[in-house]
Amino acid sequence: MNLVLIKLLVSAAIIAAASELAKRVPALAALIVSLPLISVLVMIWMQVETQDAAKIASHAEATFWYVLPSMPMFLILPAMLRGGMNFWLALAACCSITALLYLAAIQLAARFGVSL
Repeated sequence: MNLVLIKLLVSAAIIAAASELAKRVPALAALIVSLPLISVLVMIWMQVETQDAAKIASHAEATFWYVLPSMPMFLILPAMLRGGMNFWLALAACCSITALLYLAAIQLAARFGVSL
């Protein structure tokens, strides 16, 4: 079977399982999606396809720096929803805020010699 198809099926299965679990046990689904499963899978696929330790290390380090500016979304979104904001508007606002935080993180990281 084609490796791309395997990657697609494994990734899709994780997302589908988490979304189905979220209907029944939201906290457990949150735990599962908070695990770095996708990052680990990407590193596995990179190892299988390239065996390039430097690229894998670069990927892991960049992932760390990109996770940080994404974290506020998981506090801002529930606050907006609990405040009565429409889901789609709150999601769009949070995605916009996160994009701005990514840009700020890239600039801040560059000041410390980290290239993202």
